[in-house]
Amino acid sequence: MANAFTNLWRLSRAGIVLAQHGVRFVPKGQPVPLALRLARLATLPIALVAAPFNIGRPKERRISGALAALGPSYVKLGQFLATRQDVIGAELASDLTHLQDKMPPFSMGQARRAVEEALGGKLEDHFVEFGPPVAAASIAQVHKAKIRDKNGQLRDVAVKILRPDVEKRFRRDLDSYFFAARLIERFHAPARRLKPVAVVENLARTTELEMDLRLEGAAISEMAENIDADARFRVPSVDWNRTARRVLVTDWIDGIPISDHARLAAQGHDLKALGLVVLRSFLTHAMRDGFFHADMHQGNLFVDAKGNVVAVDFGIMGRLGHKERRFLAEILHGLITRDYHRAAEVHFWAGYVPPHHPVEVFAQALRAIGEPIHGRTADEISMADLLGQLFAYTEVFDMQTRPELILLQKSMVI
Repeated sequence: MANAFTNLWRLSRAGIVLAQHGVRFVPKGQPVPLALRLARLATLPIALVAAPFNIGRPKERRISGALAALGPSYVKLGQFLATRQDVIGAELASDLTHLQDKMPPFSMGQARRAVEEALGGKLEDHFVEFGPPVAAASIAQVHKAKIRDKNGQLRDVAVKILRPDVEKRFRRDLDSYFFAARLIERFHAPARRLKPVAVVENLARTTELEMDLRLEGAAISEMAENIDADARFRVPSVDWNRTARRVLVTDWIDGIPISDHARLAAQGHDLKALGLVVLRSFLTHAMRDGFFHADMHQGNLFVDAKGNVVAVDFGIMGRLGHKERRFLAEILHGLITRDYHRAAEVHFWAGYVPPHHPVEVFAQALRAIGEPIHGRTADEISMADLLGQLFAYTEVFDMQTRPELILLQKSMVI
């Protein structure tokens, strides 16, 4: 464990980089703790010098640039915080949703060494062809390669390789996050409801699992069994003979990114039907199986030639117990059928709202959320305003962060 001085130095460096890019991490209109006011004052000269270079740059570009400069763990933290509007405010959360998990790729030489160390022998012993990286993210990058199957046929595969020393970098930065979270909980009482230490623990747990690619392979295998009889949604298969802790090999997915609406329409795909497939699949996996893809943004979804939605990147998975699934299903049903009193009661039974609040008043708050959006299309609803209202009510009714639901909330916001 790093000492306090080391953590303060690391956090100070992060503050300097954020100041250079003109990024503010305190929501407008919110009281700024003394420590952050002092930090802002200390970095003011840096911010003033850098200001001319940031003129005309969209805020989300500034944020992505700053987090990329700080390293992969900060990119991951930014993506995680994009779903925590209650922590960072609506405006900043909206800016962070534009953060793309794109990082500079590491070299082919490093990729070769990683494969050979993980699988043994030479790279050519395992792959007939091995191409340059096609995608580079904060934790790993993906290469397209060819293998020869049991029938002697060439087959395209995707090879995912962890970044060199990524585990060490994450451990170092997470230590600083825990240090900051403990300081916040100790000295800023209003933030204790948001459980910053528990939030960092959740981030640490998910990234630790994400950095063992054998676990990702197991997640793909488990989901494949769960959805075997489902229509219109599939996952790639895992090549276990070429998979290790730092290397994962799966089928190569030939498909159109689900974000490319023009190409999908040109190929005759029904965009509305695809949207329903994504929504229904996610809810089915979460509520029926209690096991869901917790990073199902549009960059991880493709549409194949048959019109199936294919998901990739199973490093972050969420699980829900039977009790949580029952409560959440009842809450969703109550909101959809406009039975706000029933939905409110379930919140109290589940322990999501402290018992000293009247059920009727909380039902009134749910009605204030539900009625304005009932019967309206997605284009007519401001998600920023809706989420702002939701999180405001969590404070009014003393609702604490539920660590077991963070991944579900993250996915539902996406």
